Amino acid sequence: MGCKKGRSRTTRAINEFFKKIKEDGTFAKIYEKYYANVEIFDYVDLKKYHRRLKTRLPKYEEIIKKASKIYGFDWRLITAMVYQESHFNPRARSFTGVRVMMQLTLETAKEIGIKNRLDPEQSIKGGVKYLKELYERYDGAKDPNRVLITLASYNVGHAHILDAQKIAKERNLDPNSWSSLEVILPLLRYPKYYKNTKNGYCRGTEAVRYVNRIFTYYDILKREAIS
Repeated sequence: MGCKKGRSRTTRAINEFFKKIKEDGTFAKIYEKYYANVEIFDYVDLKKYHRRLKTRLPKYEEIIKKASKIYGFDWRLITAMVYQESHFNPRARSFTGVRVMMQLTLETAKEIGIKNRLDPEQSIKGGVKYLKELYERYDGAKDPNRVLITLASYNVGHAHILDAQKIAKERNLDPNSWSSLEVILPLLRYPKYYKNTKNGYCRGTEAVRYVNRIFTYYDILKREAIS
């Protein structure tokens, strides 16, 4: 009985949240900003996200805050990233074989000193450390472009970002602007573009979606004034 009441309260809270963001225009702004030009808009996922902020995040919140402070990131951004990577599921595994909270490959985990990538705390701390290492590589860009490019790099790798930046330069676009790379990265799916790059085919469209989803989740956290 207690569980049913708890679920009922959670459901009411979720419904009230979405009623509020529809009424005050937040939902429309999020849609227009991040999804108007994307084929997939997952309204159900946004509801699931809000629910899991209440049911799953508390277990990992302090770990995320601590790691974010050490490496100089807004903890809400890292929270959004962890959700995108694993939905706060410590047993998550992608189809490519990367594991747990921050979806690190075995090779990357070894490089940054993680002994057990299945441990949520090690995964989160290691993932944020790796994100910081990537961030340092894009010192030619200024925030928010720098952090957006860094997130894309976390998803598809630094090498493919370099390829995209090279093509941007060739097209007289700013290689340190996310708006430029947002256009270029999806092109790296096609032989016409990636055949002349150093690192070949790239899941560029996925990287753009990845960044946009993280900033959608981040935007919700900021609008909810969660601190």
